Amino acid sequence: MPDDAIVEVEGIGKTYPGGVEALRNVNLAFPRGKLSTLLGPSGCGKTTLLKIIAGLIPHNAGEVRVNGEKIQGPGPERAFVFQDFALMPWATVLRNVAFGLELRGVPRAQRETTARRYIAEMGLSGFEASHPNQLSGGMRQRVGLARALAVDADIILMDEPFSSVDEQTRRKFQEDLLDLLRHRRKTVIFVTHSIEEAAYLSDQIALLSPRPGTVSKIIRPNVDHGRSADEIRRDRNYLDTVDEIWQILKQYV
Repeated sequence: MPDDAIVEVEGIGKTYPGGVEALRNVNLAFPRGKLSTLLGPSGCGKTTLLKIIAGLIPHNAGEVRVNGEKIQGPGPERAFVFQDFALMPWATVLRNVAFGLELRGVPRAQRETTARRYIAEMGLSGFEASHPNQLSGGMRQRVGLARALAVDADIILMDEPFSSVDEQTRRKFQEDLLDLLRHRRKTVIFVTHSIEEAAYLSDQIALLSPRPGTVSKIIRPNVDHGRSADEIRRDRNYLDTVDEIWQILKQYV
């Protein structure tokens, strides 16, 4: 495994019942403390691969290693942020954010103190007693991210987390995510359909081919994420990355 890799995917294959081959011989290394994106045409297996890394679904071939150890299922070093928020509708924001800690047996007072801290970080102070149906889509997504952060996992797996919010909220989430990476050394593996989002956020982009998905190219945008959002979007490396990705993906359209 490369020295800086925290997650390694080796020879992963996945065939669903009925014979649908989703992934074939996928090999990837995800560097520690960086944001890596899985990008490709619809149906190429991006979410399937993310869930395999999370240990949520089985695979038919190959293995996934975290810190050099083969995974056997979900683990405390990995947290998943779902596209559809996956919040408990009957539970308050506080309970939802604290839920991962509750599953780990953390005492109530301690888990609620931790949950309140991340609720505040996500700009949700005052909504601790609210239920998901009382929140906007953007607020619900913030609850999902706060829950992932509260368990303090080293690896955050994000399945198109910003796809269901409006463009203004999406851009704010993108900036917040980059700010999170600047201040916390988390490793993020991110699935998106957006070329621009991938180019803007990523240290590494893995382009997957149409089904069965396999890695067609690794792109490293070399974008300075310490700059402002406007500066990044005018950066020549960002613009060249968007164009390079499009030139590859348009062959699959």
